[in-house]
Amino acid sequence: MSFADNPSALESQPTTWRRTDDPQYADDPEFQQYTTQLSDQLFALTANISKLSNQIGLLGTKRETDRVRERVQDLLSETGDSFKDVGEGLRKVAAWHDLGPGQKYTQGKLNQEFKASLTEFQGLQRQALEKQRASATAAKAALDQDGDSPTATTDAGQQQLQQQEAPRLANQDEVEYQETLIQTRETEIQQIENSVSELNELFRDVAHMVHDQGGQLDVISENVVQTRDDTREADSQLRTASRHQRSARGKACCLLVVLVVVLTVIILAAVLG
Repeated sequence: MSFADNPSALESQPTTWRRTDDPQYADDPEFQQYTTQLSDQLFALTANISKLSNQIGLLGTKRETDRVRERVQDLLSETGDSFKDVGEGLRKVAAWHDLGPGQKYTQGKLNQEFKASLTEFQGLQRQALEKQRASATAAKAALDQDGDSPTATTDAGQQQLQQQEAPRLANQDEVEYQETLIQTRETEIQQIENSVSELNELFRDVAHMVHDQGGQLDVISENVVQTRDDTREADSQLRTASRHQRSARGKACCLLVVLVVVLTVIILAAVLG
């Protein structure tokens, strides 16, 4: 699924990016829409990972069925493809032109969230692979044991041979079923191994991007903290100045009242005298 095929209306987030051809244009709707789509994709991946974890937990238990294994395989394939799509999207964001501090922060946050989700998914891949291998090994062992079971080759009589022929034919159906099951699981194992290899390369690319942006995010974080501290200090100084101003106004009013009283007394004294 391509991100360009998703026509859903997405809300824009404010950024500090400015176009060189229009200084009054303060944001880039295309960047905001694209990164919001990536964020939605990551959220969907998180839901898939949760479902996959529940299904993998059933493997190797009494609740394991063909349907459970099919759901595990479908979720592994679907989620792996989605990770590849999001990875391509992150590469496009990394190559975006003229990113401002706010957009770089959004980019770094997406990379970190993607890396964390991919790490969790790779862990589930390994669990599924281990359980599939264990199941295939157990099936092969059971098949070998059935193949090594002794058959009647003595001259004890034609009747005994006929009696043993019927269960042997019945067991042959079970053998064929086990062989088919083993082949299916080996195919599933191969598919998981291929996906693991592809996602390992994607993980290295994203880890490299996260490492490159680590210093930038630290600087942005420090600037945010510094701005917060400066804002608090400015607010404190404004409050102090406001208190001083109110106090000064109060003193001026008191002085004015005293002057009015003194002038009134002087005027009355002059009139009465």
